[in-house]
Amino acid sequence: MKYKAIIVSDLHLGTKDSQTKQFIDFLDTHPTELLILNGDIIDGWALSRGTKWSKQHNKAVSKILKVSNKTRVIWIRGNHDEFLADFIGMQFGNIEIREDYVLEVENKKYFVFHGDIIDVFITKYKWLAKIGSIGYDLALWVNRWYNRYRTWRGLPYQSISQDIKAGVKVATNYVNDFETTAIKMAIKNDCVGVICGHIHQPADRSIEGSHYLNSGDWVENRTAILLDNQNKFNIFTLCN
Repeated sequence: MKYKAIIVSDLHLGTKDSQTKQFIDFLDTHPTELLILNGDIIDGWALSRGTKWSKQHNKAVSKILKVSNKTRVIWIRGNHDEFLADFIGMQFGNIEIREDYVLEVENKKYFVFHGDIIDVFITKYKWLAKIGSIGYDLALWVNRWYNRYRTWRGLPYQSISQDIKAGVKVATNYVNDFETTAIKMAIKNDCVGVICGHIHQPADRSIEGSHYLNSGDWVENRTAILLDNQNKFNIFTLCN
């Protein structure tokens, strides 16, 4: 099946926990007419802290460029790839650099943006967000070694950081507030729904009569949003 559109976000190339091989395999097996890279594809924050760019990350970029030879690609700026701000509105081959995008599906409009502009920690307390990013990296490091042990034991993958976020009330409230505010962004832009990333929480639900979609990430969840030929959205999740 060739999809009408695929939306992915939060690949975080430049970090050890980016699931690059799985992402490349996903692109190989899911052809699409439109690929939307909804922010945080390259993790400039991590690279500025000294993380190393690997050959596997080069392969992921090469794969995106190869896809763009025959497919329209829209790359939306995220907070971790904020270096794209200088290129907003420019086009490189079939790759368009944008701040946001309106996706039309059967005369219905969906507002597509990364999500960082409605995150108070990003907009007002960027220094605090960067500290939080370091803490998140630490949680992923623990997660990586824990799952190596689980693999050795023959057990399936389990995300420690996701379990922590699900069990912390403050984190749950933050996600709820984020989703509600994202819906307001859709309404403000005369759209029936919103598609974002940023918070690494894949979702497909109705909120206050509007359609909320989140593409999740390719660090922990390995998820994407697929728009099929019947104009139906689905959350793709890579099986363990």
